[in-house]
Amino acid sequence: MAINAKNQSPFAVCISNKDYPVSLEVGKLYQIILDEAAESHGYLRVIDESGEDYGYSMDRFFPIQIPAALQEALLKAA
Repeated sequence: MAINAKNQSPFAVCISNKDYPVSLEVGKLYQIILDEAAESHGYLRVIDESGEDYGYSMDRFFPIQIPAALQEALLKAA
């Protein structure tokens, strides 16, 4: 699940919140923060329920592509 600057998916859906039930909600859309160093170690930085960005294992998320207009609206609302 490579996330890179060329084809960055700025959002992902949580598919597992095991051990993090307060920080992550299964089925919820989370904003991804590009971090190649974290990715190289198998982590994805997302803005979680605390409103801060933290690294979680990539297997907890499914990145999705969304239309540009929706992406813009979501980023403005964040």
